[in-house]
Amino acid sequence: MAQLQSPLEQAVVTHLQTVCQFRHALSRKGHWTGIARASTLFAMSGTPVNSLLNFIGGTYVEGEATFDKISPVDGTAAATVHVAGSELVDAAVGAARRALGGPWGRTSVADRAKVLRRIADRIEERFEDFVAAEVRDTGKPVTLARQLDVARAVTNFRSFADIVSAKGLDSYLTELPDGRQALNYALAKPLGVVAVIVPWNLPLLLLTWKVAPALACGNAVVVKPSEDAPSTATLLGEVMSEAGVLAGVYNVVHGFGPDSTGEFLTTHEDIDGVTFTGASSTGSAIMRAVAPGVRPVSFELGGKNAALVFADADLEKAVDGLSRSIFTNTGQVCLCTERVYIERPVYDEVVGRLVARAGALKLGRPEDPHTTMGPLISAAHRDKVQSYLKLAEAEGADVLTGGRIPDLGEDLAGGAWIEPTLWAGLDNSSRVVREEVFGPVAALIPFDTEEEGIRLANDTKYGLAAAVWTQNLERGHRVAQQMRVGMSWVNTWYLRDLRSPFGGIGLSGIGREGGHHSLAFYTEPTNVCVQL
Repeated sequence: MAQLQSPLEQAVVTHLQTVCQFRHALSRKGHWTGIARASTLFAMSGTPVNSLLNFIGGTYVEGEATFDKISPVDGTAAATVHVAGSELVDAAVGAARRALGGPWGRTSVADRAKVLRRIADRIEERFEDFVAAEVRDTGKPVTLARQLDVARAVTNFRSFADIVSAKGLDSYLTELPDGRQALNYALAKPLGVVAVIVPWNLPLLLLTWKVAPALACGNAVVVKPSEDAPSTATLLGEVMSEAGVLAGVYNVVHGFGPDSTGEFLTTHEDIDGVTFTGASSTGSAIMRAVAPGVRPVSFELGGKNAALVFADADLEKAVDGLSRSIFTNTGQVCLCTERVYIERPVYDEVVGRLVARAGALKLGRPEDPHTTMGPLISAAHRDKVQSYLKLAEAEGADVLTGGRIPDLGEDLAGGAWIEPTLWAGLDNSSRVVREEVFGPVAALIPFDTEEEGIRLANDTKYGLAAAVWTQNLERGHRVAQQMRVGMSWVNTWYLRDLRSPFGGIGLSGIGREGGHHSLAFYTEPTNVCVQL
């Protein structure tokens, strides 16, 4: 473990030394698994059994206050989360800074790639622990957590291990007019201590999507997970230790945003950059926070994504794709479709099929294998989505299906449930067509010409993703290239090559993630010029 220097860190070690030694011994014997392992052990020091602690310098640390993480499934308390105040945030940043100045800062690319592969192996070995933690936080169907969230977390670490290993050195020979020659080569140095702020919708997937390339490039990170989904970031601390990641390289601080952990982290003078996925308004606040230090940011923000369905599309495939892009993860994916523009000759047929698909979705407990749609993340978010349902009706929407809070029985009455909802009768002047709802909703709008469809799809301040459905390959290429977005799909949705650029324009973000695009943010190039 890195040397702990501050009085706060010394006190933490004194308080938890025995607990951590016991935890290590038990983990070697396999007596506990996943979150239950850490929670049970911390209970022995007087902390509640379902506690989620901060992870600082390789040690789990109690916070200055706690709050209850509420299950979105039934409204019960799922865990007690420890809040990191400004002193703990300072301790986490300090631990990360010391890790950079220690052995981690001298680790070779090959050795870092080995560490990333060990992390992937450990997540895979504890796959169901991560599934359970993810489902407990989000309420999403267990099948989705297995197939998407945790599986992608494993892939993220392995992919970036491969990518950083394959990256070559930029070098070139320069010949000057006077005959002199010089060799130029660029060194990719770590950005430094990176603040990683993660949303609640795909918490483990998006956490690892940022942490994997950050560590691959030699950085140290301080992660601030969403207060609505803190479990998997906490559990990943155990995996980091088990995989041999040096203390201080990966740190987790829990809490809220303004006047709390998030603000303390983004305004910290020893942070070298911030990567954030979440709401556009929060991105703006972070930009203001980092402006005095002129620190770089990488933002993947909101979206009001459009799909264009042309009359020549394979309607069965289009409806399959639209059903996924509207309702996956209860519509709580930045890439989900909330605006569907349908060419008029097939409008009625597509609408009818989509309404039938929405009606066939089964809402229920995440562990039920028949469940196909879970709750929203919280009661507060349901209130937001419900306000848009009411607004849509006030704006004259024809509610084709949904629009209400479902009755799922007494045991789920406290959950954050909402019906999948489709609207007709709206146009681009409507607020519910212009503003991001982030729920299982979509407006279905007819169009008559290709030019009109493109104009309607691009009529937004967001610019994250679009989908074009047509069997005319020439049209598919032509229209997809005209979409004012960072990602444009043709006859598919959410099909991702992890090497391709990921990100948006306008209110949808700054910068790109994925493959070498991620490496560009997490490194600082230094050019060396040697006259020959």
